[in-house]
Amino acid sequence: MSGGFMKLAEERYSVRKFQDKKIDKKELEEILKAGHIAPTACNIQPQRILVIESDEALEKLKECTKCHFDAPLALLVGYSKSECWKRRYDGKPSGDIDASIVTTHMMLAAQALGIGSTWVMHFDPEKMRKAFNVPEDIEMTALLVMGYPHDEAEPYEGHSTFRSMDEVVRYDSF
Repeated sequence: MSGGFMKLAEERYSVRKFQDKKIDKKELEEILKAGHIAPTACNIQPQRILVIESDEALEKLKECTKCHFDAPLALLVGYSKSECWKRRYDGKPSGDIDASIVTTHMMLAAQALGIGSTWVMHFDPEKMRKAFNVPEDIEMTALLVMGYPHDEAEPYEGHSTFRSMDEVVRYDSF
């Protein structure tokens, strides 16, 4: 696999410095569409996405996490605990996995549009629940802060450092 996807995946990094510019509505809709069509267990689609974009909402966000990076937009991604598929052998719910796939699709769609993002898990879920009236049935999985990268934005110094494939990939047995 060369070109398109690998180039996109290699060039994407966690942007922590954004331009003071709102994301175009058409581009936001494309990003949300990528999350909407993402695969979920049995295609149940338990994901719930909260768009945080107004100045008031972004101020509330700053009370819930220090990892907002003054982004002009954030997507809070979660799932309905009562709707997600559960594995029959042990009852493991698919929700976190489903929400993670949705978040990844949106993160990569944003990159394809020239919009930077950072996947944030460091947020206070109770503060988030209160600030944005998140129902108890919704489990919050990820916060995707995003915007147009600032000219001074750059990848984290360890961004391109990887373990060898032999350390992380096994065939047939661990």
